[in-house]
Amino acid sequence: MHRYKRKGKKQMKIHHLKRFSYALVIACAFLLFSFNFSWAATEAKHYTELKFAPLPEIQLPKYERYTLDNGMVVYLMEDHELPLVSGAAVIRTGDRLEPAAETGLAELVGTVMRTGGTREHTPDELNQMLESRAAAVETGISTSAGSASFEALKEDTQTVVGLFAQVLREPVFAQEKLDLAKTQLRGSIARRNDDPDDIAGREFKKLIYGQDSPYARTIEYATLDNISRADLVKFYQEYFYPNNMILGIVGDFETPAMKSLIQAKFGDWKANPNLRKSQLPEVSQAKTGGVFVVDQPQLTQSSVLIGHLGGTFKNPDYAALDVLNGVLNGFGGRLFNEVRSRQGLAYSVYGYWSPRHDYPGMFISGGQTRSDATVQFVKAIQGEIKRLQTQRVPSSELAFAKESTLNSFVFNFQDPKQTLSRLMRYEYYGYPEDFLFRYRRQVEATTAADVQRVAQKYLQSDKLVTLVVGNQKSINPPLKQLSAQVIPIDVTIPGSPSQAKN
Repeated sequence: MHRYKRKGKKQMKIHHLKRFSYALVIACAFLLFSFNFSWAATEAKHYTELKFAPLPEIQLPKYERYTLDNGMVVYLMEDHELPLVSGAAVIRTGDRLEPAAETGLAELVGTVMRTGGTREHTPDELNQMLESRAAAVETGISTSAGSASFEALKEDTQTVVGLFAQVLREPVFAQEKLDLAKTQLRGSIARRNDDPDDIAGREFKKLIYGQDSPYARTIEYATLDNISRADLVKFYQEYFYPNNMILGIVGDFETPAMKSLIQAKFGDWKANPNLRKSQLPEVSQAKTGGVFVVDQPQLTQSSVLIGHLGGTFKNPDYAALDVLNGVLNGFGGRLFNEVRSRQGLAYSVYGYWSPRHDYPGMFISGGQTRSDATVQFVKAIQGEIKRLQTQRVPSSELAFAKESTLNSFVFNFQDPKQTLSRLMRYEYYGYPEDFLFRYRRQVEATTAADVQRVAQKYLQSDKLVTLVVGNQKSINPPLKQLSAQVIPIDVTIPGSPSQAKN
């Protein structure tokens, strides 16, 4: 993703508005704290004894959804709290659709769409026009979606929406900006083994999805060399059409005027009548068990990941699995209390059923531990998984997990921008309109029996893959206590940088 945004006078205006709001909140909090300090000092309670008012019902702000004649879906949500307007488009594409030999193509498209200028404005002109208005336009492509967004002061809405439309409709993918983006990616490749956690995350995906899977493959020097400007143009022309995207705008505007502006900037964009739904890559677990190690002799601690293939948000048991996450994680969660606090085996520890919207995610657990505690750490996590499967969660623990889950859920709707983004995401992935409310009801209805049932059904001990990134000689007892065969993984970076293909 590209982001170009530096402070100008108008942006400072936004900055001061926000600072004033924050200062007011802090002042009020300080007064409340001062008022209650003496009381709290004498009436302090353990966190499990604290009582809170019931969470409020989620109320969606008023919004309008409609479709342009060219097929573009539009969401509009007014929010007059601050003189700001922001918008985002979600495009049906993703780096999982790029050719394997050109891994990195979609990321380059997402970057150079913005940095490479438009038919009307060179990159420098576009940057200057946005900077002088304290505005921003950003683009990017992730695994399963393309995105474009803008931010502007209310008074600059018409100009910035126009620039945003140009970036979406008329990018030129300037060669010099493509060369720069490829150079930056080569630098990232050269540094990708600097952080053990990054190594663990990257290599664990390969173990679960397969090293050639679009959900795990990595950008290499060779794949960058295969990518030309013509490839970027071809990828763009395959997916970027009004009938292949959803546009949402939220902020300080009047809906009729915004509709007119959208019609003026996007209404004459021609749809592609021959768009076909992309075939998503098939997913199956590549390694169904085993212990793997990336030997890094310079390390004094181990980064550990344990898990297997998971599922999607559409799983009917998703709410119960999310409560299970609450039992395992956070302050008061089992992994923190048992593995970190009581046994002292971890600097950090976690375990999540982590779904995706339209392809299987993972169940993934792990953390960081001392080299000489690595084996005990792995066994401790395995023990907590088994305990979830064999013993029902006590009522107090269940209540704490459900409250934590619901509290986290409510914070996803703190402002209209967050809410609009979530509505667009659900439509993009084909989720039902009442998914928000259905999820909350299901969490509230989750029982201890449900948690045990989903732990037994979805946490599959026989398929757990274990990956350790650490100093193998310092791991004592050795990893062979976990498995007779410990498989090494070579993370040597293949090839060397060369000149970009023109």
